[in-house]
Amino acid sequence: MQFTQDLPEGHLFFRNCTADAVTVVDRVLTGSFLLAPDRLVEDWPVTAAAQFDAAAAEAIAALSPEVVLLGTGARQVFPPREPMVALLRRRIGVEVMDNAAACRTYNLLAGEGRRVVAAIMLPKAAGDEGGPAAA
Repeated sequence: MQFTQDLPEGHLFFRNCTADAVTVVDRVLTGSFLLAPDRLVEDWPVTAAAQFDAAAAEAIAALSPEVVLLGTGARQVFPPREPMVALLRRRIGVEVMDNAAACRTYNLLAGEGRRVVAAIMLPKAAGDEGGPAAA
C-alpha cells in the first residue's frame, strides 16, 4: 500500500499545535493570533478567554467569517457572553474549544473551502510583557 501526503493547497493551514506555540504552514507562532484561509493576523491581544471583548470580536468580524473557532488555550474555557452574542447577531457562528481541537477543525473546514477563522489564544511567555526580560 502506498501512502501520499495530501497537503492543503491555496490556503493557510495548521501544521502543529502545542500548549505554548502553534505552527502555521512553516511559521511558529507563540502569541495569540487570528487565522483565515487567506490571512494571518498576528499580535491579537487576547491571551485568555476572560479578555475576549467587543474589540476582539470586531477584529474577528473584520475578516468576514461564516464561522469562528475560538481556541481558548490548553483547555476549553467559555469567554464572556456579550462579544459572542455580537458575532452571532451578525450571523457568524461561534464554536469554543481548546486550541488543538480548533486547529484540527479549522484544517477540515478550510480544506472544504469554508470561510472559517481560527482565533487562537496563547498565554504570554515570561518576560514577554513588552519590556526587557528580567535577568
